[in-house]
Amino acid sequence: MELHLGMDEEPTKSLWVRIKGRAGDIIVGVCYRPPDQGDQADEALYRQIGAASCSQVLVLMGDFNHPDICWRDNAAERKQSRKFLECVDDNFLLQVTEEPMRRDAMLDLVLTNKEGLVGDVKLKGSLGCRDHEMVEFKILRAASSLPWTSGEQTLAS
Repeated sequence: MELHLGMDEEPTKSLWVRIKGRAGDIIVGVCYRPPDQGDQADEALYRQIGAASCSQVLVLMGDFNHPDICWRDNAAERKQSRKFLECVDDNFLLQVTEEPMRRDAMLDLVLTNKEGLVGDVKLKGSLGCRDHEMVEFKILRAASSLPWTSGEQTLAS
């Protein structure tokens, strides 16, 4: 089975991978949304996220550049950020990053469509001279609500 997520559309800075397992597949996406990205590219990215969220198990990570989002209140000042929140809500995604990375902003996010799938999220310091923190987390394949049988995988964004 191939993974087609809007490849004929406006280009986005995203990578999508299907990891095949005996008990089911998992989709892992990595995205970077430039701060000056236009509405057309945003809509293409949201269509890709929508297509990926139809999978049974999804983990999406990346820098979405929406520093004005208040995740506690599910609110944002800017229109682009409110559209991103709509995409997250429409696709039943959970944001699991708890600590702000830069100037109290949650820029580097880890999102999933299964509660209990992602755990042990930690900030691991900056990579070189970058102003973002590395985010390390585990995909908990042994979660009771998931088709995986045992074990875990560690990923960093």
